[in-house]
Amino acid sequence: METTKEGVNVCGLVDSAFSWSLADVQNKNLFKNKVDEIPKRFLSTDHYFKSFITPLLEETRADLLSNMKTLVHAPSCQILDVKRTKKFNPPKVLQYTIVLRSQDKYEPQVGDLFALTDEKPRCISDLDRPSRPYTLAYIMRDIDCNDRWKIVSSKLIEFCKEGDMERGGKRRETLFAVCLTNLTTNIRIWDALNPGSACGESGIIREILQENPSVGEKCTVCSTGTVTSAIQSSSRKLIAPFGLDDSQEDAILSCISGRECPHKNTIKLIWGPPGTGKTKTVASLLYALLKIHGRTLTCAPTNIAVIGVAKRLMNLVMQNLSYNAYGLGDIVLFGNGERMNIDDHEDLYEVFLDYRVSELQTCFEQSCGWRSNLESMISLIEDPERQYNGYVGSQYNSYVVSTNSGTDSISNSNDDDKGTEKKRTWRKDIVELLKEKKRNKEKDERLVVTKEGKNNTGNKANYVMTLEEFVRKKFSQLSGQLTTRITILYTHLPTSFIAVETIKVMMRILDIFRNPGSLLYDVLASIDGRGNDLNGHENAKKSFVVKEECLSILKFLCGTLSLPSFTESYKIRNFCLKNARLIFCTASSSTKVHVEGMSPVEMVIIDEAAQLKECESCIPLRLPGLRNAVLIGDEKQLPAMVQSKICDNAGFGRSLFERLVKLGHPRHLLKVQYRMHPSISSFPKRQFYHNKIKDGPNVKRSSHDRHFLRGNIFGAYSFIDVSKGEEATNDEGSTKNMVEVLITAEIVDRLHKVSVATKQTIRVGCISPYKAQVLAIQEKLGKRFETNVDSTFSVSVRSVDGFQGGEEDVIIMSTVRCNTNGSVGFLSNFQRANVAITRARHCLWILGSGSTLINSGSIWKKIVLDAKSRGCFHYASEDENLNQAINEASINFGKLETLFKTDSPLFKAAKWKVCFSDEFLKSITGIKSDEVHKQVISILQKLSSGWRMPQKGSSLKDMHGISSRLIEIYDVKGNLKLIWTTDILKEDSMYVQVIKIWDVMPSPQIPDLARRLNVFFENYTMSVIARCHDIHIEGNLVLPKSWAIDKNSAIAKPVSAHNDDATEHIMGQLASIRLTGKASTTSQTVHRNLVLPKSWTIDKNNTIGKPVSAHNNDATGRITGQLASIGLTTTSQTVHSDTARECLTKKLDAISVTGEASETSQRLHRNLGLPINLPTEVYGQNVPKEVDESNSSIVEESNRSWCTIV
Repeated sequence: METTKEGVNVCGLVDSAFSWSLADVQNKNLFKNKVDEIPKRFLSTDHYFKSFITPLLEETRADLLSNMKTLVHAPSCQILDVKRTKKFNPPKVLQYTIVLRSQDKYEPQVGDLFALTDEKPRCISDLDRPSRPYTLAYIMRDIDCNDRWKIVSSKLIEFCKEGDMERGGKRRETLFAVCLTNLTTNIRIWDALNPGSACGESGIIREILQENPSVGEKCTVCSTGTVTSAIQSSSRKLIAPFGLDDSQEDAILSCISGRECPHKNTIKLIWGPPGTGKTKTVASLLYALLKIHGRTLTCAPTNIAVIGVAKRLMNLVMQNLSYNAYGLGDIVLFGNGERMNIDDHEDLYEVFLDYRVSELQTCFEQSCGWRSNLESMISLIEDPERQYNGYVGSQYNSYVVSTNSGTDSISNSNDDDKGTEKKRTWRKDIVELLKEKKRNKEKDERLVVTKEGKNNTGNKANYVMTLEEFVRKKFSQLSGQLTTRITILYTHLPTSFIAVETIKVMMRILDIFRNPGSLLYDVLASIDGRGNDLNGHENAKKSFVVKEECLSILKFLCGTLSLPSFTESYKIRNFCLKNARLIFCTASSSTKVHVEGMSPVEMVIIDEAAQLKECESCIPLRLPGLRNAVLIGDEKQLPAMVQSKICDNAGFGRSLFERLVKLGHPRHLLKVQYRMHPSISSFPKRQFYHNKIKDGPNVKRSSHDRHFLRGNIFGAYSFIDVSKGEEATNDEGSTKNMVEVLITAEIVDRLHKVSVATKQTIRVGCISPYKAQVLAIQEKLGKRFETNVDSTFSVSVRSVDGFQGGEEDVIIMSTVRCNTNGSVGFLSNFQRANVAITRARHCLWILGSGSTLINSGSIWKKIVLDAKSRGCFHYASEDENLNQAINEASINFGKLETLFKTDSPLFKAAKWKVCFSDEFLKSITGIKSDEVHKQVISILQKLSSGWRMPQKGSSLKDMHGISSRLIEIYDVKGNLKLIWTTDILKEDSMYVQVIKIWDVMPSPQIPDLARRLNVFFENYTMSVIARCHDIHIEGNLVLPKSWAIDKNSAIAKPVSAHNDDATEHIMGQLASIRLTGKASTTSQTVHRNLVLPKSWTIDKNNTIGKPVSAHNNDATGRITGQLASIGLTTTSQTVHSDTARECLTKKLDAISVTGEASETSQRLHRNLGLPINLPTEVYGQNVPKEVDESNSSIVEESNRSWCTIV
């Protein structure tokens, strides 16, 4: 049972925990063969309760072990002193009083189970040391102040206070209390399940054990049809203003009618899918019960859920109050204010029990409370002179004390006549002073009386007010106090204790106090000889009436309203609970609702009932006298969390709501959802609720379709594929994905900018199933954004489980998991998925790895495939900013290899394919500057999009060899240069131009690279080089060209090329010339790797013949002849191949390439790798706008380097 105030009894659950060794706690199979599956049907109430006992022990052990795994983060506090109590009786009762150091961060709570250690532990083994064996202690209660606590321990505690010496002169080591868990809820469950519990045996327990509950059956004892009909009619009128739909109204009326028959116990189920107005329905039901004087307990699994329902009810109540806050005294919310964050909910102060107790305590005080203020005001109005004389007398006593204290020589022989003479002298002085003040009318002058009887100014200690001053000041003081007391009373007293007639009278006296002119006139005028001072007062004629009315009201209140005489906090708490009609608390705290002598609760309403373990539901359901219960929930959403897998498999986390549904218990379905945009609700409606739910008219309106960010990727519903994410596990075993963290932060930043720019209110929720991901997002966002929902822009970051019941304008869901085997862990739970995707009002954006989720085969496979089928599947790389976030993540976390490869997310939307050499990857990973990495990424993205840097001249102009004609050099940062070329790759049945990145290096190292590349490029044929130099321009961009593979030749003409027969014939001839006479292994390797064509001789019939030799003079001669046909001649018709090449270059250089030059001439220059005058829109001033904006340092001409083709 719960610990008594004296701390004698200890729950059997605590005894069990004390009996476990450290090895027992770590033994996951300790209860494996003792925990049986919890059945759906039970043979008796005894069978019912006992079915949960062993699973509760196993769950307690598992929770204890879970917390021990994170001991390094466990709150702890140094113990300064340990003393045995009077109840200490070993070995059964090891009770102590301990003193904790108040400066430590650990704030103990009743119910805490902690370990005693001689040092702060970092791992489980530190709890069991030779110097201090494994010892547990349980906090029973605090004593007077927060740093003294009464505890019981599992073993004897030996402790020497600091400064004391142990035997042998050795000082005792320091002792710490390390909190492991809080057992309060489990102890309360234990008490509810204990057959010998003090809890009542309500009929509801018997009702829930029936396989076919008697819901809907008419009572056989009485006929309540007429009464029920009348109740339903009146209740319908009460809830009519709330705009309920038919399903909500039907559910409410069914619950109200069920409580009318005193012979039946009823249990009702309300099925509330996400967004169907479940909280609104509960609040409307509670409002109706409040008005028909039903005594109801409303509870939920969590403080958040309780606060949500209470706030919604308060909104309804405050709109319908007739006399200020009168009626709020019938409503009580109680619990741990700190855990409830009650300071953030000012609208609940007036119903919060702790606040109410402190307020009423000021009224119940005998010396300065309500009655004292009331009597003082009556006395002041009836006989102000009497109170004034009392005031003057008190001033005289102060005078006498001050006089005696200043005269040490006064003897004890002073007789009574001397004292009497002193009094007369003092009073005479006062009268003279008052007359003088009246004559001078100097009301601001401060007069004092000295022991010589003379007047001086400035001594405030003995200042004496005039009668008028005294009356006005006293009236102001008392009326202010009474106004405060009256407000407290009509706000916090239950309506059963203070009638409406009394409230009306209170309202009238408050009006008089607010306008006291007439009353004060009459009070002052009634003083003999002083009425003439106020002649001509505009309210003189009414003054007598006001005075009599005021006295009448005050005397009425004094005789009618008799307040309790006790002032102890716990008695006032019981008084409030006993007389309340609506009580709000968690299911666990509901054990405090019943106090001996208290009238029973008629109905229990459990909100979020599907989240509550069935055994925990027993706490409120066993309240004495309970006849009706209403369970509101949705078994398609998350159940209660269970630590132990053994318990989970046994069904320990199953709710009473779910079990009754499986048994076929009827339930009222709320059929219209009012939260989600139809694009968001589409999947859950179909998948989880079989299309029984409809979209409300509000979400169908165009006003509900809000696009906060541009682009289809940020529509109402999107799955954003983050395929390049990487999951990691923290020390606690939770998973996170930093790429998704950065993307989430990027989206939140953009939403904030939109909110600031447009001044529109946006509430954002960032959710994830994993604690580590939640913490990572919180850390990334920091404290830059408000969490207050009343601010223009707010961000709430929570776990999916913690967000159940919540909603926001925009939800960003991070699924975290990203792997090749489709492992998603507990993310696969369909109930958790349902919660996650039903929290958003206007926009839901899901981040995740599409391939991982599809491979999981879980509910997430259906979600991803549904998004694809509806056109809501997008890649994060489609958005430039999200793509940058991905790149930043790769850079920040040393994952450059994921960026610098052909299928990198950098190039998802690229026009050019980008290939990388091994040398580049080695160089870029060796560079530690994130700024350099980002600039290289920026250049690569622009290159792949078709942008090219303006021509500035080659840094290799003094070098010879093929590389000087192919290499491009771009500035990066400082002396670093990016080296790249255009290359040719075979893709399917096409040859395609690609970008090849060779290296990033300082300028002095470039010539060495060029010489090495010469060896590589010398194995290229002339046609390959020509294709590398071929340029296809569209607008301001250079786009890759492609050629179809012809069966009769290695590389056929370009797909989009003009049919220039002469040019194509020559290019075909040039293809037969190899640039060197050495047919090396390197040459063969290059051809294979680049899928390049071999060169063949051309016979007279222009057919393919044998391969050309290293010195194919005949081929050269024929080519020279072809060149002559277009005006190009050589000095020799028969030359070595390299001589022919040199000759061709000279001849082609002689051609004047102008804007009027023939297309054939220009194409020859390009295909032979020779320079031409390119149009300025490609390499001149007309650089694409987006390039200039994205990285001005790259566009700036002073920082550019250009390698021309010569």
